[in-house]
Amino acid sequence: MTNWTRNDLERIGAAEELQLATVKQDGTLRKPVTIWVVRAGDDLYVRAYRGRETAWFQQIQRRPEGRIEAGGVRKDVTLVDASSDEALGNEIDAAYQSKYHRYSATYVRPMVAPQARATLLKLVPSA
Repeated sequence: MTNWTRNDLERIGAAEELQLATVKQDGTLRKPVTIWVVRAGDDLYVRAYRGRETAWFQQIQRRPEGRIEAGGVRKDVTLVDASSDEALGNEIDAAYQSKYHRYSATYVRPMVAPQARATLLKLVPSA
């Protein structure tokens, strides 16, 4: 079950990049970072290119909230760890390879490597 509208799923899922602003402890937003986003079914996912040491990923570990913007859609989201689902990880690998195939393996390969797979996050729109 997802809370995304069909329109939001299509627009965000088709977007080349997503802007993610994580939330500071005081509730304000940090400066957005640009990351890739993929869609699997009725859900949207992101990964940290450089793995668990990536600054925005570490911030999500402390406070799993943020604001995304992609495809003309802006939403507050909760980021839910989905890295333990091996089958989903394989599906997300395929989604990254399909969506971003035109980029050199230099960029795509790290997104499907174990260190990035360990950072798989599902985007869930806030109520």
